[in-house]
Amino acid sequence: MEKVTMENFHSKNDNALFEKIFFSVYEELPRQGPGNASSAARALELCRNLPSSPVILDMGCGVGGQTIQLAELLPAASITAIDTHAPGIARLQKTVRERGLQDRIVAIEGDMADPAILPGRFDLLWSEGALYNLGLHRVLLRCYELLHPGGYLAFSDAIWRKKNPPPEVKASFDLDYPEMGWLQDDLTLINVSGLDLVGHFTLPDEAWWDDFYTPMETRIQELRRVRAGEPEALAVLDLLAREPDMHRHYQDFYCYEFFVARRPL
Repeated sequence: MEKVTMENFHSKNDNALFEKIFFSVYEELPRQGPGNASSAARALELCRNLPSSPVILDMGCGVGGQTIQLAELLPAASITAIDTHAPGIARLQKTVRERGLQDRIVAIEGDMADPAILPGRFDLLWSEGALYNLGLHRVLLRCYELLHPGGYLAFSDAIWRKKNPPPEVKASFDLDYPEMGWLQDDLTLINVSGLDLVGHFTLPDEAWWDDFYTPMETRIQELRRVRAGEPEALAVLDLLAREPDMHRHYQDFYCYEFFVARRPL
């Protein structure tokens, strides 16, 4: 979930600086959005009839924090992880090699909705905070096609939970996720896609902090020391720091919901 934008960095050079610092923060984090191992385990508990050696696609995997968690939670699974951001895929590939998981995890750079890259059918599609990038309605239809009959889709998505958010919160989500809706909106989209809802739950607050916002704030502080004499860089870091601070103050207005749905047999 990237609610930080380049709204205050208009020139080509400013945009290049923003991107450089943005990725120097996000690429070093354990994960690029809310989530944790206990929430993944809870979602997997809803996938009651998975094969003993499921074939899984992790869509929008980032650096693969949740990919590794899936491999640990499902030790007989074969996982394909896909993302458009090449450095994130390179980091995941390095992690896979270091952990000796080459026979179980394949990380590829590419479009998670591209049928040429992703032939065949999967027992489980997994996506944490990434499906919205392709438009939830469109990508849910694509997920239906990628699943075996009886296969599961588990994904998390940002939703509103309270009306009349502060202007800062509304503006932030409008820039990154203008189509963001309410719980019932996502449930309706799941239904019209042809998938059957199995269950859903709200991510706990520790899923935002333990592996995401806490290491983000630590990384920002590190870079503030490194770039202490660079006002433009410090301005970017101040902008990036707004996201966890906004969550600290206004989390009652939005949440991440984890959904599990199934393609009918």
